[in-house]
Amino acid sequence: MKKTLTAAAALAIGLAAPVWAFDVSAMSDAEREAFRAEVRAYLLDNPEVIFEAVEVAEQRQAAEIAAGDDQLLAANAKAIFDDGISWVGGNPDGDITVVEFMDYRCGYCRKAHDEVAELIESDGNIRFVVKEFPILGEASTLSTRFALAARLVAGDDAYKSAYDALITMTSDMSEPVLRRLAETLGLDADAVLARMDDPAIDRQINETRALAQTLKINGTPTFVMGNELVRGYVPLDSM
Repeated sequence: MKKTLTAAAALAIGLAAPVWAFDVSAMSDAEREAFRAEVRAYLLDNPEVIFEAVEVAEQRQAAEIAAGDDQLLAANAKAIFDDGISWVGGNPDGDITVVEFMDYRCGYCRKAHDEVAELIESDGNIRFVVKEFPILGEASTLSTRFALAARLVAGDDAYKSAYDALITMTSDMSEPVLRRLAETLGLDADAVLARMDDPAIDRQINETRALAQTLKINGTPTFVMGNELVRGYVPLDSM
């Protein structure tokens, strides 16, 4: 008991006293060794202290990340919410905007797709912005290029149809597969495939990648919900 109290007192002194009042480097080797032994004994007797310290550290880190995200969102609001090139669905006049950075080959994006759609439909007041962010290889890039080409050729409704179809597809992406998809959606397959390398598509993909880098986004899905940056899949009841 005495040992525990001594260690606790030593820790309290170390935390509460000015740096100059408790200088470990000024200790002799014997004093330093004894101090270490007391601290170790205290932690072994009170292991919950370690978990409490870890929890506090995680809370501080989360708060720092959130504060940094707030600054990033404020500084890049125009590019995030109203870049003039990303597809906008839901209620274009809604008072809440949800932005999703997504990849068609991302399993969690697929999982979130129906839940996001349900949220938008049930709320009725959400403006939904899709940021095409292909990061999972060539199939991702081909899928994005097809969706954006469909929009260039046939407009927003064609894009939405392509978006909904591509997010559920698990087959390898190839020209024959994309041609069949275009035909299934009632699009001019030749026109869509011809526009997949359009400079406008290159520009949109590059701008989204640059924005993601600025926002420190390196995975999908990532959401901007109002003024909050949410990295990773979020179930419907948490949205």
